[in-house]
Amino acid sequence: MQESLLVLATVIIGVALRSCRTLFLRKLGALTFLGTSFLIFYFLFDHYWAGILGSAIWFLLPWVDLLTRIRNLRLPLNNRLQFRTTPSPHHFPNAAETVTEIEEEDFEHITDSGWEWIGMQQFFRLYWHAEHKLIASVCLCEHDNIAFAFMTISCRTTDGRAIHTTNFPFSPTLRHQPSSHWQHLPCEKNRFPMILEDHTKHLEKLNLNEADLLIPDPDDVVSQIENEMREQIDHNLECGLITLTDDGHFRYSMRGLFFLWKQTVKDMIRLC
Repeated sequence: MQESLLVLATVIIGVALRSCRTLFLRKLGALTFLGTSFLIFYFLFDHYWAGILGSAIWFLLPWVDLLTRIRNLRLPLNNRLQFRTTPSPHHFPNAAETVTEIEEEDFEHITDSGWEWIGMQQFFRLYWHAEHKLIASVCLCEHDNIAFAFMTISCRTTDGRAIHTTNFPFSPTLRHQPSSHWQHLPCEKNRFPMILEDHTKHLEKLNLNEADLLIPDPDDVVSQIENEMREQIDHNLECGLITLTDDGHFRYSMRGLFFLWKQTVKDMIRLC
């Protein structure tokens, strides 16, 4: 009875901490759930190794999805952006505010496009700034009943590199090619002026200024996104994370599944 009450107490404490608004307390609540798993398995088997295994189960759960759904995915080598209408504002209540912030920074609208990637519908609204030589995009993602939005600011250098700054909330599902430099910002950076400021700092860290950047061609922005995606796929083929299929698609290799597992664990730790 005492052991059951101890487990129940840790569950209640964990739920209370997870309900807090403070990030530190929420993360402490996640650690409390790990402690709960440890106690349950320790009391059941009366061994510390069993408790450690019980805590580790949380980090092994992603393999259920990896070995069932992800392993059977077949993804296109050449994913083409197509014109799409704006999704319902009901799913993305902050999208209008984000668009307003971009336009207030004198970015001009180019086009609206979208594609499907790993079962996720993605809508892109693209903008450009000729003077600062920048491309900005708002991406609205829908997957099952989950919807979220993120922003990306991009530019290209005269030596062929692509520089990106984004607040995409998850770790990338493919490795970035060497010619593509990405800066991933925390989710708290959810205002366009903040991302624009961080992109400027990103360029400074790379010792780049506007003279080192190419003026973007708004007519080629869509094709550049498609080409960069294909270059990333080719890079991951060389790394062995993905393999070609007989029907002109690609799938994740076992090495790629381990890569996705590591990315998922990082997200679990970072976003818990």
